[in-house]
Amino acid sequence: MSIKAEEISSLIKQQLEHYDDQLDINEVGVITYVGDGIARAHGLDNVLSNELLKFDNGSYGIAQNLEANDVGIIILGEFDNIREGDRVQRTGRIMEVPVGEQMIGRVVNPLGQPVDGLGDIKTDKTRPIESKAPGVMDRQSVNQPLQTGIKAIDALVPIGRGQRELVIGDRKTGKTSLAIDTILNQKGKDVICIYVSIGQKESTVRTQVETLKRFGAMDYTIVVEAGPSEPAPMLYIAPYAGTAMGEEFMYNGKDVLIVFDDLSKQAVAYRELSLLLRRPPGREAYPGDVFYLHSRLLERSAKLSDKLGGGSMTALPFIQTEAGDISAYIPTNVISITDGQIFLRSDLFFAGTRPAIDAGNSVSRVGGSAQIKAMKKVAGTLRTDLAAYRELESFAQFGSDLDQATQAKLNRGRRTVEVLKQPLHDPIPVEKQVLILYALTHGFLDAIPVEDIARYESKLYDNFDSSHADLLQHISETGQLPDEDKLNNALKEFNDSFSPSKN
Repeated sequence: MSIKAEEISSLIKQQLEHYDDQLDINEVGVITYVGDGIARAHGLDNVLSNELLKFDNGSYGIAQNLEANDVGIIILGEFDNIREGDRVQRTGRIMEVPVGEQMIGRVVNPLGQPVDGLGDIKTDKTRPIESKAPGVMDRQSVNQPLQTGIKAIDALVPIGRGQRELVIGDRKTGKTSLAIDTILNQKGKDVICIYVSIGQKESTVRTQVETLKRFGAMDYTIVVEAGPSEPAPMLYIAPYAGTAMGEEFMYNGKDVLIVFDDLSKQAVAYRELSLLLRRPPGREAYPGDVFYLHSRLLERSAKLSDKLGGGSMTALPFIQTEAGDISAYIPTNVISITDGQIFLRSDLFFAGTRPAIDAGNSVSRVGGSAQIKAMKKVAGTLRTDLAAYRELESFAQFGSDLDQATQAKLNRGRRTVEVLKQPLHDPIPVEKQVLILYALTHGFLDAIPVEDIARYESKLYDNFDSSHADLLQHISETGQLPDEDKLNNALKEFNDSFSPSKN
């Protein structure tokens, strides 16, 4: 078969037209040390801080220490089959995670990969895990409440959209329960929730996910899980990955609630990495660097200005204390970064006061700006009433004779403590919270036996739902108290019909 010269000529011309003389240059380094989730590599002269690097076994790492002779890398994922002498190459990308609507309802690891067995997440959007926090001019003051559904918080330490409120306490004092109940209460309120689990047992996280599914809360929630069996780098990047996912919604004008459970374990993971990477002690490493570790994370939560869409990200960081030591190093660090704290005391928890919120040490620096007017009005004296009660209670136990005014304060205090108790996974709408607190502060509960308060409260809600729904509706729609004569008459009518238990 003969091929004509013209055909060969046209083929060569075609090839030359499509010839691309661009060289694909990759900067490749050689691993000089590997172990315990970190590696050192030589030859990556132009690598960027926080750049994503790829190992021969398919695992990724982040360039953490840029030193004169080599680069310190934290390895994300398996490192057992990485050896000295293996190659590692630059990707040219800063560490990023997938983001977007498709993430909602999924349980993912800190790399944004699904771990719930529901298949791949189809999203082409990504965001870097580290980004600059919005500046002062890009923010506005917090002015809209984020209702938790928990009476003790919404009345005493209100949280606003865009606020950072620390939840602090010993282990097993109900910190996670507060977070789960707050997430459950966002149903129908157009808030995207992100629950970041750092070093929590996998069985515990599974239980929480099942609870969220049972109440329909996974429809607006993303769970980021970094279990205790994961290498330290995964625990270190988990909160940053969760924040990047939240920022995607915040910068699109939506409201986000993000829970970090808990940052004590992230600090421990970071310390481990600092020691392994031989970071110099002092300003650049643990412990000095832990302040920067948490501040650059929490400063990214904000209420954005209207020019940027008015979105918000509310952060609830958790810190675990040892024996209630609120003044230890890491707790005081995070207290100085956040806009207030909710302190949970183990003695209150074990005495049956749940949630075990210590009103004296808990504070919200946003305060009344994050409350509807009706709540501000009825909850105004609660904190001082509780503080006075706690003080008088210690005197009263000596059994001395008490005058009538002191006795009245003690009685009101006991009922206040009882009203602020709340069962697990039972968030209460704000209008019903206002109703029971109004009844408490206006003396409608003074004659009700303490052991009957919970039953009184339940029956009161049922009565108002069926007979006085217009009063509740007025509170929820306007944020103001309804006509007080009508409210007082409705409460008197209910009190007359309520019969205390016989035992």
